[in-house]
Amino acid sequence: FLSPLVADAEMPGTADPELAATMGFSGFGKKARTFDLEAMFEQTRRTAVERSRKVLEAREREKEDQTEKEFKIPVSASSATGPGSTLTEREAVCSESEDDSNEALSGPSVQSQSSAKGPAEDTDDDDDDDDEEFIGPPLPPGFKDSDEDNDDDTEEEDNNPVKKIPDSHEITLQHGTKTVSALGLDPSGARLITGGYDYDVKFWDFAGMDASLQAFRSLQPCECHQIKSLQYSSTGDVILVVSGNSQAKVLDRDGFPVMECIKGDQYIVDMTNTKGHTAMLNSGCWHPKIKEEFLTCSNDGTVRTWDVNNEKKHKSVFKPRSVQGKRVIPTTCTYSRDGKLIAAGCQDGSIQIWDRNMTVHTKFHCRQAHASGTDTSCLTFSYDGTVLASRGGDDTLKIWDIRQFKKPLNSADGLPSFFPMTDCCFSPDDKILVTGTSVKKGGGSGKLFFFYRETFQKLYEIEVTDASVVRCLWHPKLNQIMVGTGNGLAKVYYDPVKSQRGAKLCVVKTKRKERQAETLTQDYIITPHALPMFREPRQRSTRKQLEKDRLDPMKSHKPEPPVAGAGRGGRVGTHGVTLSSYIVKNIALDKTDDSNPREAILRHAKEAEENPYWVAPAYAKTQPKTVFAEVEPEDDETDKPEWKKRKI
Repeated sequence: FLSPLVADAEMPGTADPELAATMGFSGFGKKARTFDLEAMFEQTRRTAVERSRKVLEAREREKEDQTEKEFKIPVSASSATGPGSTLTEREAVCSESEDDSNEALSGPSVQSQSSAKGPAEDTDDDDDDDDEEFIGPPLPPGFKDSDEDNDDDTEEEDNNPVKKIPDSHEITLQHGTKTVSALGLDPSGARLITGGYDYDVKFWDFAGMDASLQAFRSLQPCECHQIKSLQYSSTGDVILVVSGNSQAKVLDRDGFPVMECIKGDQYIVDMTNTKGHTAMLNSGCWHPKIKEEFLTCSNDGTVRTWDVNNEKKHKSVFKPRSVQGKRVIPTTCTYSRDGKLIAAGCQDGSIQIWDRNMTVHTKFHCRQAHASGTDTSCLTFSYDGTVLASRGGDDTLKIWDIRQFKKPLNSADGLPSFFPMTDCCFSPDDKILVTGTSVKKGGGSGKLFFFYRETFQKLYEIEVTDASVVRCLWHPKLNQIMVGTGNGLAKVYYDPVKSQRGAKLCVVKTKRKERQAETLTQDYIITPHALPMFREPRQRSTRKQLEKDRLDPMKSHKPEPPVAGAGRGGRVGTHGVTLSSYIVKNIALDKTDDSNPREAILRHAKEAEENPYWVAPAYAKTQPKTVFAEVEPEDDETDKPEWKKRKI
């Protein structure tokens, strides 16, 4: 459509004397057409209304005729209710279409849909004017609404929380051969990081992996120190790495270093006056709200908060104390869900909680939460922020109400834990608590236990592998469970229906074939400023180069297979590494009989005399002619003298 200015503008169709005098012609042609957009819209609207009215009338007549034939309803009775209501609805439709010109009628009429019901339902609908109107064709008999099915399934899942556990499928990621002691997932669930006792940190991208399940990056950020903890920040752009040394590191998403905490002075007694930790780290985590702040705890008896932008000094220091006021080592630490509280589990069995802004005195504490002398391996807050779960080194799992912190709400025992970082976590709906168990080598399978939060009843268990289950993580967005084991595996449990993305992205991709051209062809060195005599010919294509190499007998020479048997061509057989061992092993295989040395020496004499090859041709020119004494033939022994008959 043309705009009003363009539509109403008049092209110079009449003769213009100035234009004729200047350019040599009198005008540009005929006058342009003008368009009235409002009139066009009004005409279209009226046509649509008229067409809709005719369609409605035709459908109503057909339905009335069909109803009279099927149910034999008297015309008077049908005309008493049908036409009146039809007229009213038709008028309403027409008036509505005239009021709103942008809406066009589509689909079957309300009357036609209602008339598709039975006669009893028709009378009920006529009596009750407030019934809801159905849109679309009538539903088939015996049809059950899918929303009702979903509601039934939801109610069934609420009644049975076991059905919420996504464990129908699993994938196994091979981290290494040693314990996977750290797991981390970014908030979106796109990347997984694993760390272990082999000092390696591996990056796994679910969207980029195929069915081969290979990590796209592996590095050792802390050299020869075991990885204790890995966690993405709340925004997912940086990673906190806590290892066995005294300095925590922060990496970006691709594994490049961002900052490293400073090491404190070991000769200062008061840990408050040091700038950083002076002993091995035990745990660490990010602040849930402030993306630049993180928390670490160490064997120097302190819990410290840090700022990513200031690596020279900590922000604040919290010092756990025993009943006697002595220093005690924190083995794990965490923030509350709102970030206002800091909790630490200590070696004396206590759990101490501070206000983030008050570093001196604890806000809540329980002195005998777990057995003294054991390492509390994990503390985690529920999503509602009122309950704290603790995994103790005394083989127990407990949940606490921090408002009544003297006694646990529930407790479960008989859960062996051999690692100082055995995990526990809450399900996304806050109704299930998950933890893993440890086993000795050859002592059975490590299991993942699921407890109902309210009653602490054991709902379910998964046999993971024949090694300890160390780390577990239940991601709320993916609804998938990640597990780190003691034999170097990272397993991902998921359900194709209940889970989202994550492992579902990589299992559907086929393995990529390795291109042989990359392995056979040599790297091409580009020297743009080299002299012509030293310039290498430019490679046209790897495929063509591969075909040329195949025709070259030297480049495409098949390697000789290993020698089988006693050996040939100067090569020793496969059963002997060195020549001496080969000779020793083959002494017993020598079948020649050397009992008569004369026969052994003269064994090849006749062949050497008939076909001289080695010695005789070399001395042919200088060797004198051999002269042998002639021996008379012995005719008769009786004619010989007595002295000749004797044999000397």
